[in-house]
Amino acid sequence: MQLFGLIGFPVSHSFSARYFAEKFSNEEISNTEYRLFPLEDISQLPTLIENNHELQGFNVTIPHKVGILPYLDQVTPEAAEVGAVNCVKISRNISGIQLIGYNTDAFGFRESSIPFLKPHHKNALVLGTGGASKAVCYSLKSLNIHYTLVSRSPGKSDVIQYNQITEKIIHDNLLIINTTPLGQFPDIEACPEIPYKFLSNKHLLFDLIYNPVRTQFLEKGLGYDASILNGQQMLQLQAEKSWEIWNS
Repeated sequence: MQLFGLIGFPVSHSFSARYFAEKFSNEEISNTEYRLFPLEDISQLPTLIENNHELQGFNVTIPHKVGILPYLDQVTPEAAEVGAVNCVKISRNISGIQLIGYNTDAFGFRESSIPFLKPHHKNALVLGTGGASKAVCYSLKSLNIHYTLVSRSPGKSDVIQYNQITEKIIHDNLLIINTTPLGQFPDIEACPEIPYKFLSNKHLLFDLIYNPVRTQFLEKGLGYDASILNGQQMLQLQAEKSWEIWNS
């Protein structure tokens, strides 16, 4: 049997297991399973791999996209530049086990956002500084979109805090991307604290969350006539890219 899966914590909300189960059924892919592996600490990864000999690859979600890097034998140049991994291929041979890290989030974000981008989307606010944020920033750079990072905690000079977002900053950044888990099921009432009242119909709000379909972040954007996009298409694209990697 071929085994694939998802590591992270928590993973119970994930759509990946359902997505791959449907894919295997629809495409008549037999002897193949996709499982959820809740890992509270990334140090549990070697034991997981040791105990699951059929595991050939896995996706990585919050909070391990950066923490997994020291556990990998190799990363692709793109994943190294992003600084985060969300897909791992396991190579098993006589000489041992090799873990190869990829980033399919960047591909998923770029390809799902392109149809919605307009010429005036030249500057972006990226909410959050975690692993998903790194993939988004890498993609924005490739699209020649300037970005500003927003974090809850004071940090580097190129990162601003939520309480520093002014009316001018909202007006100057017509693309706003939420890469944080704020608003994700089951905590669906939460949302990033930005001054939504300054949004306009020129804004595009992209939430990487896909459950619920419309987060509070997106609902508030709609209230000010902004265009909205959730993470569903991005997830599907990165899932298919992962499948391609595992079977290459």
